[in-house]
Amino acid sequence: MDAYRDLLRGVHADGARLDRLTLSAPWSLDLPGAPITLVTPVNGGAWVVPGDGEPRRLLRGDTAVVRGPGGFVLTDTVGAVPAAPGGTADIVVGAYRTASDVGHRLLGALPRVLTVPDCDCGVLAESIAAEVSAADRAGQPYVLDKLLDWLLVCTLRDWFDRPDARPPAWYRALGDEVVGPAMRAVHDAPGRPWTTAGLAALAGASRTAFTRRFTALVGEPPMAYLTGWRMELAAELLTDPDATVAAVARRVGYADAFAFSAAFKRVCGVSPSAHRGARAAV
Repeated sequence: MDAYRDLLRGVHADGARLDRLTLSAPWSLDLPGAPITLVTPVNGGAWVVPGDGEPRRLLRGDTAVVRGPGGFVLTDTVGAVPAAPGGTADIVVGAYRTASDVGHRLLGALPRVLTVPDCDCGVLAESIAAEVSAADRAGQPYVLDKLLDWLLVCTLRDWFDRPDARPPAWYRALGDEVVGPAMRAVHDAPGRPWTTAGLAALAGASRTAFTRRFTALVGEPPMAYLTGWRMELAAELLTDPDATVAAVARRVGYADAFAFSAAFKRVCGVSPSAHRGARAAV
Protein backbone atom coordinates (compact mmCIF):
# COMPACT_ATOMS: atom_id res chain seq x y z
CA MET A 1 0.00 0.00 0.00
CA ASP A 2 1.19 3.51 -0.83
CA ALA A 3 -0.62 5.65 1.74
CA TYR A 4 0.33 8.85 -0.03
CA ARG A 5 -1.11 7.57 -3.30
CA ASP A 6 -4.36 6.59 -1.62
CA LEU A 7 -4.61 9.96 0.09
CA LEU A 8 -4.28 11.74 -3.25
CA ARG A 9 -6.23 9.39 -5.48
CA GLY A 10 -9.24 11.75 -5.51
CA VAL A 11 -7.25 14.76 -6.75
CA HIS A 12 -8.55 15.62 -10.22
CA ALA A 13 -8.86 19.32 -11.08
CA ASP A 14 -11.74 19.99 -13.44
CA GLY A 15 -12.00 23.57 -14.62
CA ALA A 16 -9.86 24.86 -11.77
CA ARG A 17 -9.28 28.59 -11.37
CA LEU A 18 -5.70 29.60 -12.14
CA ASP A 19 -4.37 33.15 -12.14
CA ARG A 20 -1.03 34.87 -12.47
CA LEU A 21 -1.06 38.04 -10.41
CA THR A 22 1.43 40.85 -11.06
CA LEU A 23 1.09 43.34 -8.23
CA SER A 24 2.80 46.58 -7.23
CA ALA A 25 3.00 47.63 -3.58
CA PRO A 26 0.96 48.41 -1.67
CA TRP A 27 -1.55 45.69 -2.46
CA SER A 28 -4.05 43.47 -0.66
CA LEU A 29 -6.57 40.97 -2.04
CA ASP A 30 -9.52 39.20 -0.44
CA LEU A 31 -9.62 35.74 -1.98
CA PRO A 32 -12.82 33.67 -1.79
CA GLY A 33 -12.97 30.31 -0.10
CA ALA A 34 -12.29 27.16 -2.09
CA PRO A 35 -11.74 23.55 -1.05
CA ILE A 36 -8.01 24.00 -1.66
CA THR A 37 -6.08 27.03 -2.90
CA LEU A 38 -2.38 27.04 -3.74
CA VAL A 39 -0.28 30.21 -3.62
CA THR A 40 3.26 30.34 -5.02
CA PRO A 41 5.32 33.50 -5.60
CA VAL A 42 7.50 33.20 -8.69
CA ASN A 43 8.93 36.62 -7.89
CA GLY A 44 8.73 38.77 -4.77
CA GLY A 45 6.62 37.55 -1.87
CA ALA A 46 3.27 37.62 -0.11
CA TRP A 47 1.57 37.13 3.22
CA VAL A 48 -1.27 34.60 3.48
CA VAL A 49 -3.65 35.79 6.22
CA PRO A 50 -6.47 33.37 7.06
CA GLY A 51 -9.41 34.70 9.00
CA ASP A 52 -8.86 32.15 11.75
CA GLY A 53 -5.09 31.76 12.02
CA GLU A 54 -1.66 33.31 12.03
CA PRO A 55 -0.28 35.07 8.92
CA ARG A 56 2.14 33.00 6.86
CA ARG A 57 4.96 34.60 4.91
CA LEU A 58 5.84 33.34 1.44
CA LEU A 59 8.97 34.16 -0.52
CA ARG A 60 9.93 33.19 -4.03
CA GLY A 61 9.83 29.43 -4.41
CA ASP A 62 7.65 28.86 -1.32
CA THR A 63 4.18 27.35 -1.64
CA ALA A 64 1.14 27.63 0.62
CA VAL A 65 -1.85 25.30 0.59
CA VAL A 66 -4.98 26.89 2.07
CA ARG A 67 -7.93 24.67 2.94
CA GLY A 68 -11.44 26.08 2.76
CA PRO A 69 -14.21 26.69 3.08
CA GLY A 70 -13.28 30.14 4.40
CA GLY A 71 -11.46 32.73 2.33
CA PHE A 72 -8.24 34.53 3.17
CA VAL A 73 -6.31 37.72 2.52
CA LEU A 74 -3.25 37.84 0.31
CA THR A 75 -1.17 40.95 0.94
CA ASP A 76 2.31 42.39 0.58
CA THR A 77 2.64 43.64 4.16
CA VAL A 78 1.47 42.58 7.61
CA GLY A 79 1.81 45.37 10.14
CA ALA A 80 5.05 47.04 9.15
CA VAL A 81 6.67 43.87 7.79
CA PRO A 82 6.81 43.53 3.99
CA ALA A 83 6.70 40.02 2.57
CA ALA A 84 9.78 40.66 0.44
CA PRO A 85 12.09 43.53 -0.54
CA GLY A 86 10.99 45.52 -3.56
CA GLY A 87 7.58 46.61 -4.62
CA THR A 88 6.50 44.08 -7.26
CA ALA A 89 5.21 40.54 -6.78
CA ASP A 90 4.45 37.87 -9.37
CA ILE A 91 2.25 35.19 -7.84
CA VAL A 92 0.50 32.06 -9.10
CA VAL A 93 -2.82 31.30 -7.41
CA GLY A 94 -4.72 28.12 -8.22
CA ALA A 95 -8.01 27.01 -6.66
CA TYR A 96 -10.03 23.81 -6.94
CA ARG A 97 -13.72 24.34 -7.55
CA THR A 98 -15.36 21.57 -5.53
CA ALA A 99 -14.48 19.26 -2.65
CA SER A 100 -14.99 16.30 -4.98
CA ASP A 101 -12.08 17.54 -7.09
CA VAL A 102 -9.67 16.86 -4.23
CA GLY A 103 -11.46 14.25 -2.13
CA HIS A 104 -12.88 14.54 1.35
CA ARG A 105 -10.15 12.26 2.70
CA LEU A 106 -7.46 14.74 1.74
CA LEU A 107 -9.42 17.72 3.05
CA GLY A 108 -9.77 15.98 6.39
CA ALA A 109 -6.01 15.42 6.54
CA LEU A 110 -4.90 19.01 6.01
CA PRO A 111 -4.55 21.94 8.42
CA ARG A 112 -6.15 25.29 7.56
CA VAL A 113 -2.88 26.56 6.09
CA LEU A 114 0.38 24.76 5.43
CA THR A 115 3.51 26.20 3.89
CA VAL A 116 6.51 24.53 2.30
CA PRO A 117 9.56 26.82 2.18
CA ASP A 118 11.76 26.58 -0.89
CA CYS A 119 9.46 23.96 -2.36
CA ASP A 120 10.87 21.60 -4.97
CA CYS A 121 7.93 22.60 -7.17
CA GLY A 122 9.17 26.15 -7.79
CA VAL A 123 10.06 25.41 -11.40
CA LEU A 124 6.61 23.91 -11.91
CA ALA A 125 5.00 27.12 -10.63
CA GLU A 126 6.99 29.07 -13.20
CA SER A 127 5.68 26.72 -15.90
CA ILE A 128 2.13 27.37 -14.71
CA ALA A 129 2.74 31.12 -14.77
CA ALA A 130 3.97 30.90 -18.35
CA GLU A 131 1.01 28.77 -19.42
CA VAL A 132 -1.53 31.08 -17.78
CA SER A 133 0.02 34.08 -19.53
CA ALA A 134 0.17 32.42 -22.94
CA ALA A 135 -2.44 33.09 -25.59
CA ASP A 136 -5.29 30.59 -25.73
CA ARG A 137 -4.03 27.30 -27.07
CA ALA A 138 -5.75 24.04 -27.86
CA GLY A 139 -6.34 22.06 -24.68
CA GLN A 140 -5.05 24.82 -22.40
CA PRO A 141 -7.71 24.33 -19.66
CA TYR A 142 -6.86 20.62 -19.53
CA VAL A 143 -3.14 21.35 -19.35
CA LEU A 144 -3.67 23.86 -16.54
CA ASP A 145 -5.77 21.38 -14.58
CA LYS A 146 -3.00 18.78 -14.80
CA LEU A 147 -0.33 21.30 -13.85
CA LEU A 148 -2.32 22.32 -10.77
CA ASP A 149 -2.75 18.67 -9.75
CA TRP A 150 0.98 18.17 -10.15
CA LEU A 151 1.78 21.25 -8.08
CA LEU A 152 -0.50 20.09 -5.26
CA VAL A 153 0.87 16.53 -5.27
CA CYS A 154 4.49 17.68 -5.23
CA THR A 155 3.88 20.29 -2.53
CA LEU A 156 2.10 17.85 -0.24
CA ARG A 157 4.80 15.24 -0.73
CA ASP A 158 7.38 17.78 0.45
CA TRP A 159 5.15 18.72 3.39
CA PHE A 160 4.57 15.13 4.52
CA ASP A 161 8.35 14.61 4.57
CA ARG A 162 8.82 17.50 7.00
CA PRO A 163 9.15 16.73 10.73
CA ASP A 164 6.59 19.42 11.63
CA ALA A 165 3.87 17.96 9.39
CA ARG A 166 0.72 16.74 11.13
CA PRO A 167 -0.61 13.85 9.03
CA PRO A 168 -3.94 12.23 9.98
CA ALA A 169 -4.05 9.51 12.61
CA TRP A 170 -4.64 6.72 10.11
CA TYR A 171 -1.53 7.78 8.17
CA ARG A 172 0.62 7.55 11.30
CA ALA A 173 -0.98 4.23 12.27
CA LEU A 174 0.43 2.61 9.14
CA GLY A 175 3.78 2.43 10.92
CA ASP A 176 2.37 0.42 13.82
CA GLU A 177 3.48 -3.21 13.85
CA VAL A 178 -0.03 -4.46 14.69
CA VAL A 179 -2.39 -2.03 12.98
CA GLY A 180 -0.21 -1.27 9.95
CA PRO A 181 -0.43 -4.71 8.25
CA ALA A 182 -4.22 -4.77 8.60
CA MET A 183 -4.60 -1.28 7.16
CA ARG A 184 -2.39 -2.09 4.20
CA ALA A 185 -4.43 -5.21 3.50
CA VAL A 186 -7.68 -3.21 3.56
CA HIS A 187 -6.29 -0.60 1.19
CA ASP A 188 -4.81 -3.16 -1.19
CA ALA A 189 -8.00 -5.26 -1.39
CA PRO A 190 -11.03 -3.24 -0.23
CA GLY A 191 -13.44 -5.63 -1.95
CA ARG A 192 -12.52 -8.65 0.14
CA PRO A 193 -15.06 -9.80 2.76
CA TRP A 194 -13.06 -8.50 5.68
CA THR A 195 -14.10 -9.07 9.29
CA THR A 196 -12.59 -7.76 12.49
CA ALA A 197 -11.56 -11.29 13.40
CA GLY A 198 -9.89 -11.79 10.03
CA LEU A 199 -7.95 -8.53 10.29
CA ALA A 200 -6.92 -9.37 13.85
CA ALA A 201 -5.59 -12.73 12.70
CA LEU A 202 -3.66 -11.06 9.90
CA ALA A 203 -2.19 -8.65 12.46
CA GLY A 204 -1.27 -11.49 14.80
CA ALA A 205 -3.38 -10.25 17.69
CA SER A 206 -6.55 -11.22 19.50
CA ARG A 207 -9.74 -9.61 18.25
CA THR A 208 -10.16 -7.60 21.45
CA ALA A 209 -6.56 -6.36 21.56
CA PHE A 210 -6.58 -5.55 17.86
CA THR A 211 -9.84 -3.59 18.03
CA ARG A 212 -8.66 -1.63 21.05
CA ARG A 213 -5.31 -0.77 19.48
CA PHE A 214 -6.82 0.08 16.07
CA THR A 215 -9.43 2.38 17.60
CA ALA A 216 -6.87 4.12 19.80
CA LEU A 217 -4.47 4.81 16.93
CA VAL A 218 -6.88 5.48 14.06
CA GLY A 219 -9.74 7.08 15.97
CA GLU A 220 -12.49 4.66 14.90
CA PRO A 221 -13.09 0.87 14.96
CA PRO A 222 -11.76 -1.32 12.12
CA MET A 223 -15.09 -1.91 10.38
CA ALA A 224 -16.02 1.78 10.50
CA TYR A 225 -12.70 2.64 8.90
CA LEU A 226 -13.19 -0.06 6.24
CA THR A 227 -16.64 1.29 5.39
CA GLY A 228 -15.35 4.85 5.09
CA TRP A 229 -12.51 3.75 2.82
CA ARG A 230 -14.87 1.75 0.62
CA MET A 231 -17.22 4.71 0.25
CA GLU A 232 -14.38 7.02 -0.73
CA LEU A 233 -13.36 4.60 -3.44
CA ALA A 234 -16.97 4.21 -4.53
CA ALA A 235 -17.42 7.97 -4.80
CA GLU A 236 -14.50 8.08 -7.21
CA LEU A 237 -15.66 5.07 -9.21
CA LEU A 238 -19.13 6.57 -9.61
CA THR A 239 -17.67 9.44 -11.62
CA ASP A 240 -17.27 6.96 -14.50
CA PRO A 241 -20.58 7.20 -16.39
CA ASP A 242 -20.13 3.66 -17.72
CA ALA A 243 -19.89 2.07 -14.27
CA THR A 244 -23.22 0.86 -12.91
CA VAL A 245 -24.06 1.19 -9.24
CA ALA A 246 -24.10 -2.62 -8.99
CA ALA A 247 -20.63 -2.85 -10.54
CA VAL A 248 -19.25 -0.23 -8.16
CA ALA A 249 -20.86 -2.06 -5.24
CA ARG A 250 -19.06 -5.27 -6.19
CA ARG A 251 -15.73 -3.45 -6.58
CA VAL A 252 -15.88 -2.23 -2.99
CA GLY A 253 -17.09 -5.46 -1.41
CA TYR A 254 -20.90 -5.37 -1.60
CA ALA A 255 -22.72 -8.20 -3.36
CA ASP A 256 -26.02 -6.37 -2.86
CA ALA A 257 -26.45 -2.98 -4.57
CA PHE A 258 -29.21 -2.06 -2.11
CA ALA A 259 -26.94 -2.60 0.91
CA PHE A 260 -24.22 -0.61 -0.83
CA SER A 261 -26.60 2.26 -1.61
CA ALA A 262 -27.76 2.39 2.01
CA ALA A 263 -24.16 2.45 3.28
CA PHE A 264 -23.17 5.10 0.75
CA LYS A 265 -26.05 7.38 1.73
CA ARG A 266 -25.31 6.90 5.43
CA VAL A 267 -21.64 7.82 5.02
CA CYS A 268 -21.80 10.38 2.20
CA GLY A 269 -25.21 11.92 2.86
CA VAL A 270 -26.58 11.28 -0.64
CA SER A 271 -27.46 8.24 -2.71
CA PRO A 272 -24.95 6.92 -5.30
CA SER A 273 -27.19 8.18 -8.10
CA ALA A 274 -27.48 11.64 -6.56
CA HIS A 275 -23.72 11.78 -6.10
CA ARG A 276 -23.18 10.84 -9.74
CA GLY A 277 -25.71 13.42 -10.90
CA ALA A 278 -24.09 16.17 -8.84
CA ARG A 279 -20.64 15.37 -10.23
CA ALA A 280 -21.97 15.30 -13.80
CA ALA A 281 -23.55 18.72 -13.33
CA VAL A 282 -20.29 20.36 -12.21
